[in-house]
Parts: sequence; structure tokens; C-alpha cells
Amino acid sequence: MAGGLVCWKCGAALDALPLPLGRRDECPSCHADLHVCRMCKFFDPGVSRQCREPVAEDVSDKTRANFCGWFQPAADAYRPGDSAATRAARTALDDLFKK
Repeated sequence: MAGGLVCWKCGAALDALPLPLGRRDECPSCHADLHVCRMCKFFDPGVSRQCREPVAEDVSDKTRANFCGWFQPAADAYRPGDSAATRAARTALDDLFKK
């Protein structure tokens, strides 16, 4: 998994970090916490509590380090914020609300 693991926040490669990721590990590029719900394979914004692990405790801030014992880093956790779909939606909203 280390070959494809990237930061959930900035997309920087995390190949130099030893696995398993510890609670205090940070991205060497943006210094974001890495042992976070947003970086976990169980994170799913479309389900209750945004977690597919039914027995995991609820974590209120999905971007801060936590003690969840179910944490498993996901190689596909990075979601660029300014994708083509996002830009298209923003343009459509701007067009809709022009005065």
C-alpha cells in the first residue's frame, strides 16, 4: 500500500512514511494529520456518521487525528477540490444567480 499512499488533503506522496501510520503522523508537505477519518478506507460521506465500520466510535471532526482502532489508510483518499465537475457546477450557479 505504501507505493500509492497519498495525503488526503494535498495529494502529496507518503512513500517515505513507515506503516502503519501513527496517530501523530503528519503529511510532510502540508502538515495535515494523517490518522484521520478522511484518510481511512471506511470513510464514506454518504452513510450515517460517514463511516462504513458499524462498531467504530463516532468521530466529530473527520480531519483531525483520532484514536480509532479501525483506521486503515486508503490510497484513494485524496479528492482534488477544484475538479472539472466542481468548476462546471460553480459556473452554472454563477450563471443562475447573475443579476
